[in-house]
Amino acid sequence: MLILLPPSEGKTAATKGDPFELDQLSFPELNAAHKEVLQTLAHVSSRDDAMHVLGVGASLVDDVRRNTSLETEPAAPAHKIYTGVLYDALGYKSMTAGQKRKADAAVVVISGLWGAIGFADSVPAYRLSMSVSLPGTGTLSTYWRKQLAGPLDERAADEMVVDCRSSSYSAAWAPPAGQSVAVNVFQERDGRRTVVSHFAKHTRGELARHLLTRRGTAPSTPAKLLRVANEKWHAELIEAKGRKAHQLNIILPG
Repeated sequence: MLILLPPSEGKTAATKGDPFELDQLSFPELNAAHKEVLQTLAHVSSRDDAMHVLGVGASLVDDVRRNTSLETEPAAPAHKIYTGVLYDALGYKSMTAGQKRKADAAVVVISGLWGAIGFADSVPAYRLSMSVSLPGTGTLSTYWRKQLAGPLDERAADEMVVDCRSSSYSAAWAPPAGQSVAVNVFQERDGRRTVVSHFAKHTRGELARHLLTRRGTAPSTPAKLLRVANEKWHAELIEAKGRKAHQLNIILPG
């Protein structure tokens, strides 16, 4: 089982520790791309128009400034750097040692800076969205789509992919439709369904935690994933069609 997560908007910077090492990241095939994006981001972040190019407000000036020195900033495992609604619901810190090992093996974070990293990979906090267009590099989702296909196709192999990414990060790599399930979350009230971003992030984090902490074997097919989801929620499965993956719809009461 492979669980795909988006990064968090906000990140908790490491206060101590060594800088990251490229050759220690999970996908060494991406190292040349990592260097290119890191260098371009550092250059852009030092410019007067950095906030505009990166699409962030004045309150994030310190985050943007940190982008200029990522190669010397303290690093920490990705599961510590990424914080927020989804990651709080996943609750890595409260897992047992065995559950953490399972999470480290199963979770891959799709990132505007890194393309793809493992959950235990040591990285610094940064500020860069997948929707940003960097000068010379272009829109990052398009850039990474060309880079990620080989390494992630190989990583997925014949495993089932549980896709908990948001739309901008989903654009960077499309898993094989027949073996992947995109997770959608709806709130239903008076027979009408709506998508609520906060609840979607939280529920995707809860689903990832449930998959990693429940007893028994990991679900190996979309139908088995549906049964696992129905252990905690009301869920339905829409079969894959063409290039569109299976869709697991989790329905929350209004």
